[in-house]
Amino acid sequence: MPKVFVALDKIRPVYDVAYKVILFVCKVLLIIDILVTSFAVLGRYVPFIPDPAWTEQVVLTCMVYMAVLSATLAIRNGAHIRMTALDRYLPKTLLKVLDVLADVAVLVLGVIFLYYGWKMCQSPLAKFGKYESMPWLSRFWMYFPIPVAGVGMMIFELESIYNHIKAFFVPAEKEGETV
Repeated sequence: MPKVFVALDKIRPVYDVAYKVILFVCKVLLIIDILVTSFAVLGRYVPFIPDPAWTEQVVLTCMVYMAVLSATLAIRNGAHIRMTALDRYLPKTLLKVLDVLADVAVLVLGVIFLYYGWKMCQSPLAKFGKYESMPWLSRFWMYFPIPVAGVGMMIFELESIYNHIKAFFVPAEKEGETV
């Protein structure tokens, strides 16, 4: 294996840690979603439990964060939506090139998410706007998942691009063997 790949493979633990942190955050957000939703439902049907107005916006905000963060995890796992109907008819080298091209396109999308998402976070609507049911909380937090998604996409797309480029130079690992 070329030395450059040996050196770059040492970065893999950073990606593993990023993956585990994002997965943990998604799990915490899911738990918050379940607890807040349960509280809201109980508040509607149990007379002595209050039904605060803020529960819906907290649940929706947590769901948005979970959606964008879990999408970045799907990029790392290769579980994102992909058209594979013609894959068996195309040459393997062309498929690898198309994989790199698709990864570059998603990386560019991540950069766009980061750039324009951050611009949106800095807009007067986000800076000075408030949640309707939580007037003390800035709408910045409603728009912040966009640049967060951009960063996550960029992190895992860089890894994916590296893995696809590496596949051109290093033979695929055989079952049970390590390269």
